[in-house]
Amino acid sequence: MIYVRREYLRSFFRSRISINQILYANPCHNYYPYSKIFSNCTPSALDFPFCLHQIDNRWNPKQLSTLRTQTELNSYKYSQLSFYYSYSSGAFRSFKKRVRKRLKAIAKPCLNEAQFHQAISGLLPRFSAGELCEVLNLQVDPVVCLAIFNWASQQPRFRHDVLTYHITIKKLGAAKFYEEMDLVVEQLLSEPNIGSEALYNTIIYFLTEARKLTRAAIIFKHMRICSTLDCRPSIRTYNILFAAFLSRRSNSYINHMYMATIRSLFMQMVNDGIEPDIFSLNSMIEGYVLSLHVNDALRIFHQMDVVYNCLPNSRSYDYLIHGLCAQGRTDNARKLCNEMKGQGFVPSSKSYNSLVNALALGEEVDEAVRYLWEMTEKQRSADFITYQTVLGHMSKQGRKQDVMSLLKELREKDHLDGYTYQKLLLVLK
Repeated sequence: MIYVRREYLRSFFRSRISINQILYANPCHNYYPYSKIFSNCTPSALDFPFCLHQIDNRWNPKQLSTLRTQTELNSYKYSQLSFYYSYSSGAFRSFKKRVRKRLKAIAKPCLNEAQFHQAISGLLPRFSAGELCEVLNLQVDPVVCLAIFNWASQQPRFRHDVLTYHITIKKLGAAKFYEEMDLVVEQLLSEPNIGSEALYNTIIYFLTEARKLTRAAIIFKHMRICSTLDCRPSIRTYNILFAAFLSRRSNSYINHMYMATIRSLFMQMVNDGIEPDIFSLNSMIEGYVLSLHVNDALRIFHQMDVVYNCLPNSRSYDYLIHGLCAQGRTDNARKLCNEMKGQGFVPSSKSYNSLVNALALGEEVDEAVRYLWEMTEKQRSADFITYQTVLGHMSKQGRKQDVMSLLKELREKDHLDGYTYQKLLLVLK
């Protein structure tokens, strides 16, 4: 007993009748090799016996021709199926990435030759770096700007300076031409005595925008070993890196992994004699809260005035209130909220929503309703989950009349629109 040989399988699908039927059903010929079939019809064992059964090698040609005829009939049956490539499954993420990369490469504009020649015609034969900067500044097209930069690099007795590199990198980064920008950065790093803190900060910013954090770390290390003090990292350099590491706010696992890097960066900044500002300290508080280290965030908060001589602002309080409410520490969050209001700050909508939800989940419904009315007076909007949580726990306590009266009062004062009001009624029923 053997399986059907490759020659027989090819002969089964070589029939002109079945191919013509398929082409007639799909004149655009849009068939994909890994298509998913969205149909209620599925091939059965009776339709395709050659796929499920073994064939004896003593079968005569008549039996094989009968099997071939049956296959051709079944091919017409399934020629009407619609084939569609599914891009939503995780198995095709790499394929989607390649497609996006190819489309992005195709979408990049080509060099405008007329504009390029017009720009370089205005330069003198022995032009300086300052004159080239003026020409580069006037260019709106980053492709033309890069072409002028490369053309100037090939001219004899000319050398780029900090400004020409800065303008070119800024235009390429703003246009998201990160690969071309990386080539210019490589050329910059090969120059021993060219660089500035503002230039390196711009490079690090655009590299973090492109999520090339490893490349940004290499530029940061290059800044630290520079011999000139003008190229050393400043508080702005560290703040750019803090913002980059905190950009994935929705994933606590990523925040937990990056928090060790943020902590080491902060300690390195302090050891280098750079005083942290309010943005750096708030980044530390936010990072600790997002990585579920609320006690460490409270430690930084209490050290702001004493150790770092920097008073907290409203964002400092908002991060901590949200983090405390997420852990169910409503008493601490309430005290911090009262302290925040005593300092003249108004809690954000996120802080109020977190506090109201935490109080309602802690069976302090009346206190949650009080903060709910307070946030409406302070013109802070409550979301649907907050209303649902408060009204739902009030309904669990058997206070049906209070639920309907509160819902009606919120509707009369235009805190609820018609759609949210009807949706809450359906949920509470």
